[in-house]
Amino acid sequence: NLLTAIYLAAKCPVLFAPAMDVDMFMHPATQTNIERLQSFGNIQIAPQIGELASGLTGAGRLEEPEAILQILINYFNQSVSLTGKNILITAGPTYEAIDPVRYISNHSSGKMGFALAAEAFRRGANVTLITGPTELVTENPNILRVDVITASQMAEACNVLFDKADITIMAAAVADYKPVRSAEHKIKKSEKELTIELEPTLDILKNLGGRKTGKQFLAGFALETENEEHNALKKLREKNLDLIVLNSPSSEGSGFGHDTNKITIFIKSGEKMEFTLKSKQQVASDILDTTFRCLNM
Repeated sequence: NLLTAIYLAAKCPVLFAPAMDVDMFMHPATQTNIERLQSFGNIQIAPQIGELASGLTGAGRLEEPEAILQILINYFNQSVSLTGKNILITAGPTYEAIDPVRYISNHSSGKMGFALAAEAFRRGANVTLITGPTELVTENPNILRVDVITASQMAEACNVLFDKADITIMAAAVADYKPVRSAEHKIKKSEKELTIELEPTLDILKNLGGRKTGKQFLAGFALETENEEHNALKKLREKNLDLIVLNSPSSEGSGFGHDTNKITIFIKSGEKMEFTLKSKQQVASDILDTTFRCLNM
């Protein structure tokens, strides 16, 4: 129908307000469809609990028009919350060459960083995105994209661009180690064991934290598999961050490669915020909402 055609052709954010009888609303098919719509970045205006047309009482009552209007007003006010801010975002993995064919890397897809860049631009910011190797496309041509391959190249780009950034969000999964020597030609397979000597890459986040002025806001990510909160808070302190986003690959639907993520945010004032599993577009919104609130504390 017409509404379906309009929705499928829409390139803008979509807010939807479901309303129906409680049994229909609670049906697994309805809940699955709502979750799927949200996974695409659409925003649900949740129905209220109350008396329904069937005479039943429960979830499914359309939110009041006045409340819907206020939600829309808040949404569009949010859309200009970062107007004029220069935001630097990093995304994706880095490749550290063993030889011309092989490299050390990780499973980062870049989806979180790209979602942050898109959301920051939607909110009025001037966005620069430094990205490691990824198949993702920067949908908005007004986002300045800088492509790099190695950790040293990402460090160099960050060093050049950091001083002009009001807000920097380091979402890239930079390799922690690189080969001491990269072979000029492909290493041939043999019966002998192959030993690769590694050395640490530059800690970009710590370097930027040491350079950060009082007017700059710096956020990082922590992906941990054990002692998650302790390690995230340690990173927050030691790298002089204003905010850190913790996500765990052990949470279903979270981590590298997924379109969803489940995060916990810690800010330097000591506040902790836990979020449910959401689309990475919605996670980006939560991170930028928190960043904006920190800037106005």
